[in-house]
Amino acid sequence: MSVIPTAPVSQLLQLKPLLDEAEIRRDIERLRRERNAVILAHNYQRPEVQQIADFVGDSLGLARQAACTDADVIVFAGVHFMAETAAILNPDKTVLLPDERAGCSLADTLTAQDVRDWKAAHPDGVVVVYVNTTADVKAEADYCVTSGNAVQIVSALPDHVPVLFAPDKFLAAHVARETGRMLDVWDGACHVHAAIRIEDITAQQEAHPDAELLIHPECGCSTRVLQQVPDLRLYSTEGMVTRARASSASSFIVVTELGMVHRLEREVPGKTFVPVAQTACCNYMKMITLENICESLRDLSGQVTVPEPIRRRALLPIERMIAIG
Repeated sequence: MSVIPTAPVSQLLQLKPLLDEAEIRRDIERLRRERNAVILAHNYQRPEVQQIADFVGDSLGLARQAACTDADVIVFAGVHFMAETAAILNPDKTVLLPDERAGCSLADTLTAQDVRDWKAAHPDGVVVVYVNTTADVKAEADYCVTSGNAVQIVSALPDHVPVLFAPDKFLAAHVARETGRMLDVWDGACHVHAAIRIEDITAQQEAHPDAELLIHPECGCSTRVLQQVPDLRLYSTEGMVTRARASSASSFIVVTELGMVHRLEREVPGKTFVPVAQTACCNYMKMITLENICESLRDLSGQVTVPEPIRRRALLPIERMIAIG
Protein backbone atom coordinates (compact mmCIF):
# COMPACT_ATOMS: atom_id res chain seq x y z
CA MET A 1 0.00 0.00 0.00
CA SER A 2 1.45 3.30 -1.07
CA VAL A 3 1.80 6.12 1.40
CA ILE A 4 0.69 9.55 0.28
CA PRO A 5 3.28 12.11 1.40
CA THR A 6 1.95 14.97 3.45
CA ALA A 7 3.43 18.36 4.18
CA PRO A 8 4.26 19.27 7.77
CA VAL A 9 1.40 20.97 9.57
CA SER A 10 3.47 24.16 9.80
CA GLN A 11 3.41 24.37 6.00
CA LEU A 12 -0.32 23.84 5.80
CA LEU A 13 -1.30 26.53 8.27
CA GLN A 14 -1.33 30.24 7.56
CA LEU A 15 1.04 31.32 10.31
CA LYS A 16 0.59 35.05 9.87
CA PRO A 17 -2.55 37.00 9.09
CA LEU A 18 -3.06 38.17 5.55
CA LEU A 19 -2.91 41.94 5.28
CA ASP A 20 -5.35 43.76 3.07
CA GLU A 21 -4.06 46.04 0.34
CA ALA A 22 -4.93 49.25 2.19
CA GLU A 23 -2.91 48.15 5.21
CA ILE A 24 0.08 47.20 3.05
CA ARG A 25 -0.09 50.59 1.35
CA ARG A 26 -0.07 52.34 4.74
CA ASP A 27 2.95 50.33 5.82
CA ILE A 28 4.77 51.18 2.60
CA GLU A 29 4.06 54.88 3.07
CA ARG A 30 5.32 54.77 6.66
CA LEU A 31 8.46 52.83 5.76
CA ARG A 32 9.12 55.06 2.76
CA ARG A 33 9.19 58.09 5.06
CA GLU A 34 11.26 56.36 7.74
CA ARG A 35 13.84 55.10 5.26
CA ASN A 36 13.87 58.25 3.10
CA ALA A 37 13.17 55.90 0.21
CA VAL A 38 12.04 56.40 -3.37
CA ILE A 39 10.12 53.74 -5.31
CA LEU A 40 10.85 53.55 -9.03
CA ALA A 41 8.57 51.36 -11.16
CA HIS A 42 8.86 50.23 -14.74
CA ASN A 43 5.92 50.56 -17.14
CA TYR A 44 5.44 46.78 -17.15
CA GLN A 45 4.82 46.50 -13.42
CA ARG A 46 1.51 45.45 -11.87
CA PRO A 47 -1.07 48.29 -11.74
CA GLU A 48 -1.05 48.44 -7.93
CA VAL A 49 2.75 48.72 -7.94
CA GLN A 50 2.67 51.54 -10.47
CA GLN A 51 0.14 53.34 -8.31
CA ILE A 52 2.35 53.45 -5.22
CA ALA A 53 5.54 54.37 -7.09
CA ASP A 54 7.12 57.82 -6.92
CA PHE A 55 7.99 57.56 -10.61
CA VAL A 56 6.82 55.24 -13.38
CA GLY A 57 8.67 55.14 -16.68
CA ASP A 58 10.88 53.37 -19.17
CA SER A 59 14.46 52.30 -18.54
CA LEU A 60 15.88 55.66 -19.60
CA GLY A 61 13.48 57.66 -17.43
CA LEU A 62 14.12 55.39 -14.46
CA ALA A 63 17.88 55.69 -14.88
CA ARG A 64 17.58 59.47 -14.94
CA GLN A 65 15.47 59.43 -11.79
CA ALA A 66 17.96 57.14 -10.08
CA ALA A 67 20.80 59.47 -11.06
CA CYS A 68 19.23 62.56 -9.53
CA THR A 69 17.41 61.28 -6.46
CA ASP A 70 18.35 62.51 -3.00
CA ALA A 71 16.75 59.48 -1.35
CA ASP A 72 18.88 57.23 0.85
CA VAL A 73 17.14 54.07 -0.37
CA ILE A 74 16.04 53.23 -3.92
CA VAL A 75 13.42 50.50 -4.24
CA PHE A 76 13.43 49.25 -7.81
CA ALA A 77 10.14 47.79 -8.94
CA GLY A 78 11.56 46.26 -12.07
CA VAL A 79 14.09 43.58 -12.92
CA HIS A 80 17.67 42.92 -11.90
CA PHE A 81 19.56 44.83 -14.60
CA MET A 82 17.54 47.96 -13.74
CA ALA A 83 18.48 47.73 -10.07
CA GLU A 84 22.10 47.20 -11.11
CA THR A 85 21.96 50.37 -13.19
CA ALA A 86 20.69 52.29 -10.17
CA ALA A 87 23.49 50.82 -8.05
CA ILE A 88 26.09 51.83 -10.65
CA LEU A 89 24.79 55.41 -10.56
CA ASN A 90 24.47 55.47 -6.75
CA PRO A 91 27.33 53.61 -5.07
CA ASP A 92 26.62 55.32 -1.74
CA LYS A 93 22.89 54.52 -1.65
CA THR A 94 21.02 51.36 -0.75
CA VAL A 95 19.37 49.82 -3.81
CA LEU A 96 16.69 47.19 -3.24
CA LEU A 97 15.13 44.70 -5.63
CA PRO A 98 12.11 43.29 -3.76
CA ASP A 99 12.33 39.88 -5.46
CA GLU A 100 15.83 38.82 -6.44
CA ARG A 101 14.42 36.26 -8.90
CA ALA A 102 13.22 39.07 -11.18
CA GLY A 103 15.61 38.61 -14.07
CA CYS A 104 15.43 39.27 -17.82
CA SER A 105 15.38 36.73 -20.63
CA LEU A 106 16.96 39.26 -23.00
CA ALA A 107 19.82 40.16 -20.66
CA ASP A 108 20.53 36.44 -20.23
CA THR A 109 21.38 36.06 -23.93
CA LEU A 110 24.65 38.02 -23.73
CA THR A 111 27.71 37.69 -21.51
CA ALA A 112 30.72 39.91 -20.93
CA GLN A 113 32.90 37.23 -22.55
CA ASP A 114 30.74 37.39 -25.69
CA VAL A 115 31.50 41.10 -25.94
CA ARG A 116 35.20 40.60 -25.24
CA ASP A 117 35.39 38.02 -28.02
CA TRP A 118 33.82 40.45 -30.51
CA LYS A 119 36.15 43.24 -29.42
CA ALA A 120 39.16 40.96 -29.92
CA ALA A 121 38.03 40.37 -33.51
CA HIS A 122 37.23 44.07 -34.06
CA PRO A 123 39.79 46.11 -32.08
CA ASP A 124 38.64 49.34 -33.73
CA GLY A 125 34.94 48.57 -33.25
CA VAL A 126 32.30 50.25 -31.11
CA VAL A 127 30.08 48.26 -28.78
CA VAL A 128 26.52 49.51 -28.31
CA VAL A 129 24.45 47.56 -25.79
CA TYR A 130 20.82 47.85 -24.93
CA VAL A 131 20.14 48.82 -21.33
CA ASN A 132 18.66 45.31 -20.93
CA THR A 133 22.08 43.88 -20.10
CA THR A 134 24.00 42.95 -16.98
CA ALA A 135 26.48 45.27 -15.30
CA ASP A 136 29.51 43.26 -16.46
CA VAL A 137 28.29 43.49 -20.07
CA LYS A 138 27.84 47.25 -19.74
CA ALA A 139 31.39 47.43 -18.40
CA GLU A 140 32.62 46.10 -21.77
CA ALA A 141 30.51 48.56 -23.81
CA ASP A 142 31.18 51.98 -25.29
CA TYR A 143 27.55 53.10 -25.29
CA CYS A 144 24.42 52.00 -23.53
CA VAL A 145 21.08 52.77 -25.20
CA THR A 146 17.36 52.42 -24.74
CA SER A 147 14.69 51.98 -27.40
CA GLY A 148 14.05 55.72 -27.05
CA ASN A 149 17.55 56.90 -27.99
CA ALA A 150 19.23 53.99 -29.81
CA VAL A 151 18.66 55.51 -33.26
CA GLN A 152 20.04 58.87 -32.18
CA ILE A 153 23.18 57.36 -30.62
CA VAL A 154 23.99 55.03 -33.51
CA SER A 155 23.41 57.84 -36.01
CA ALA A 156 26.16 59.86 -34.30
CA LEU A 157 28.81 57.13 -34.56
CA PRO A 158 31.58 57.40 -37.21
CA ASP A 159 30.58 55.72 -40.48
CA HIS A 160 33.79 53.77 -40.96
CA VAL A 161 33.92 51.81 -37.70
CA PRO A 162 32.28 48.40 -37.14
CA VAL A 163 29.46 48.44 -34.60
CA LEU A 164 28.22 45.57 -32.47
CA PHE A 165 24.60 46.13 -31.46
CA ALA A 166 23.53 43.74 -28.73
CA PRO A 167 21.61 41.90 -27.51
CA ASP A 168 18.17 42.61 -29.07
CA LYS A 169 18.05 41.67 -32.75
CA PHE A 170 14.63 43.25 -33.32
CA LEU A 171 15.64 46.62 -31.88
CA ALA A 172 18.81 46.32 -33.98
CA ALA A 173 16.71 45.82 -37.13
CA HIS A 174 14.77 48.98 -36.27
CA VAL A 175 17.98 50.95 -35.72
CA ALA A 176 19.44 49.67 -39.00
CA ARG A 177 16.29 50.68 -40.91
CA GLU A 178 16.25 54.15 -39.40
CA THR A 179 19.97 54.88 -39.74
CA GLY A 180 20.88 52.93 -42.89
CA ARG A 181 23.81 51.61 -40.87
CA MET A 182 25.29 48.12 -41.23
CA LEU A 183 25.50 46.54 -37.79
CA ASP A 184 26.90 43.36 -36.32
CA VAL A 185 23.77 42.11 -34.55
CA TRP A 186 23.64 39.80 -31.58
CA ASP A 187 20.98 37.08 -31.85
CA GLY A 188 18.99 37.89 -28.72
CA ALA A 189 15.37 38.79 -28.02
CA CYS A 190 12.88 39.44 -25.24
CA HIS A 191 10.74 36.32 -24.93
CA VAL A 192 7.58 38.38 -24.43
CA HIS A 193 8.05 40.65 -27.44
CA ALA A 194 9.29 37.81 -29.63
CA ALA A 195 6.10 35.85 -28.92
CA ILE A 196 3.74 38.61 -30.11
CA ARG A 197 2.42 37.44 -33.48
CA ILE A 198 1.16 39.43 -36.41
CA GLU A 199 -2.01 37.35 -36.03
CA ASP A 200 -2.49 38.92 -32.59
CA ILE A 201 -2.33 42.38 -34.14
CA THR A 202 -4.67 41.43 -36.99
CA ALA A 203 -7.25 40.03 -34.58
CA GLN A 204 -7.27 43.25 -32.55
CA GLN A 205 -7.48 45.38 -35.69
CA GLU A 206 -10.53 43.42 -36.79
CA ALA A 207 -12.12 43.95 -33.37
CA HIS A 208 -11.08 47.63 -33.21
CA PRO A 209 -10.91 48.87 -36.83
CA ASP A 210 -10.48 52.53 -35.89
CA ALA A 211 -7.68 51.96 -33.39
CA GLU A 212 -4.17 53.25 -34.00
CA LEU A 213 -1.23 50.89 -33.62
CA LEU A 214 1.42 51.57 -30.99
CA ILE A 215 4.20 49.05 -31.65
CA HIS A 216 7.43 48.67 -29.69
CA PRO A 217 10.59 48.04 -31.77
CA GLU A 218 11.45 44.97 -29.65
CA CYS A 219 8.49 43.13 -31.20
CA GLY A 220 9.47 40.35 -33.56
CA CYS A 221 6.41 40.99 -35.70
CA SER A 222 7.29 44.64 -36.38
CA THR A 223 9.14 43.93 -39.65
CA ARG A 224 6.11 42.17 -41.14
CA VAL A 225 3.81 44.96 -40.01
CA LEU A 226 6.08 47.55 -41.63
CA GLN A 227 5.99 45.60 -44.88
CA GLN A 228 2.22 46.12 -44.87
CA VAL A 229 2.29 49.70 -43.54
CA PRO A 230 5.66 51.19 -44.57
CA ASP A 231 5.04 54.62 -43.02
CA LEU A 232 4.10 53.21 -39.61
CA ARG A 233 6.29 54.49 -36.79
CA LEU A 234 7.56 52.33 -33.95
CA TYR A 235 7.57 53.75 -30.43
CA SER A 236 9.44 53.23 -27.21
CA THR A 237 7.12 52.97 -24.23
CA GLU A 238 7.71 56.65 -23.45
CA GLY A 239 7.06 57.44 -27.09
CA MET A 240 3.73 55.63 -26.83
CA VAL A 241 2.60 58.04 -24.12
CA THR A 242 3.66 61.04 -26.18
CA ARG A 243 1.97 59.72 -29.32
CA ALA A 244 -1.28 58.82 -27.55
CA ARG A 245 -1.53 62.34 -26.16
CA ALA A 246 -0.88 63.99 -29.53
CA SER A 247 -2.93 61.68 -31.75
CA SER A 248 -6.50 62.46 -32.81
CA ALA A 249 -7.31 58.75 -32.45
CA SER A 250 -9.52 57.76 -29.53
CA SER A 251 -8.41 54.14 -29.30
CA PHE A 252 -5.08 52.34 -29.59
CA ILE A 253 -3.79 48.79 -29.86
CA VAL A 254 -0.78 48.57 -27.55
CA VAL A 255 1.78 46.16 -28.98
CA THR A 256 4.13 45.56 -26.08
CA GLU A 257 3.95 44.04 -22.59
CA LEU A 258 0.43 44.51 -21.27
CA GLY A 259 1.49 46.45 -18.15
CA MET A 260 1.94 49.48 -20.42
CA VAL A 261 -1.82 49.71 -20.83
CA HIS A 262 -2.25 50.76 -17.21
CA ARG A 263 0.21 53.63 -17.51
CA LEU A 264 -1.43 54.84 -20.72
CA GLU A 265 -4.87 54.73 -19.11
CA ARG A 266 -3.61 56.77 -16.15
CA GLU A 267 -1.70 59.39 -18.13
CA VAL A 268 -3.96 59.72 -21.17
CA PRO A 269 -7.49 59.59 -19.74
CA GLY A 270 -10.50 59.57 -22.01
CA LYS A 271 -8.91 57.27 -24.58
CA THR A 272 -9.13 53.49 -24.96
CA PHE A 273 -6.06 51.24 -24.87
CA VAL A 274 -6.28 47.60 -25.90
CA PRO A 275 -3.46 45.14 -25.10
CA VAL A 276 -2.38 43.24 -28.19
CA ALA A 277 -2.69 39.96 -26.26
CA GLN A 278 -3.27 38.95 -22.66
CA THR A 279 -0.36 36.54 -23.07
CA ALA A 280 2.08 39.45 -23.62
CA CYS A 281 2.99 39.34 -19.96
CA CYS A 282 6.47 39.30 -18.41
CA ASN A 283 6.45 37.00 -15.40
CA TYR A 284 9.72 38.49 -14.21
CA MET A 285 8.20 41.98 -14.02
CA LYS A 286 5.14 40.65 -12.22
CA MET A 287 7.29 39.13 -9.45
CA ILE A 288 7.33 42.53 -7.76
CA THR A 289 4.31 42.93 -5.47
CA LEU A 290 3.11 45.32 -2.80
CA GLU A 291 3.90 42.63 -0.24
CA ASN A 292 7.55 42.17 -1.18
CA ILE A 293 8.06 45.92 -1.61
CA CYS A 294 6.85 46.32 1.96
CA GLU A 295 9.08 43.49 3.20
CA SER A 296 12.08 44.88 1.33
CA LEU A 297 11.61 48.32 2.86
CA ARG A 298 11.07 46.86 6.31
CA ASP A 299 14.10 44.53 6.27
CA LEU A 300 16.29 46.27 3.69
CA SER A 301 16.29 42.92 1.93
CA GLY A 302 17.19 42.30 -1.69
CA GLN A 303 20.14 44.69 -1.73
CA VAL A 304 21.81 44.96 -5.14
CA THR A 305 25.45 45.95 -5.38
CA VAL A 306 27.99 46.04 -8.21
CA PRO A 307 31.71 45.37 -7.62
CA GLU A 308 33.60 48.66 -7.80
CA PRO A 309 35.87 47.78 -10.77
CA ILE A 310 32.83 46.80 -12.85
CA ARG A 311 30.81 49.76 -11.59
CA ARG A 312 33.47 52.27 -12.64
CA ARG A 313 33.73 50.83 -16.15
CA ALA A 314 29.96 50.53 -16.62
CA LEU A 315 29.32 54.08 -15.48
CA LEU A 316 30.56 55.84 -18.64
CA PRO A 317 28.25 54.06 -21.16
CA ILE A 318 25.32 54.58 -18.80
CA GLU A 319 26.11 58.28 -18.40
CA ARG A 320 26.26 58.58 -22.20
CA MET A 321 22.81 56.96 -22.40
CA ILE A 322 21.35 59.37 -19.86
CA ALA A 323 22.85 62.41 -21.58
CA ILE A 324 21.38 61.67 -25.02
CA GLY A 325 17.75 61.66 -26.12
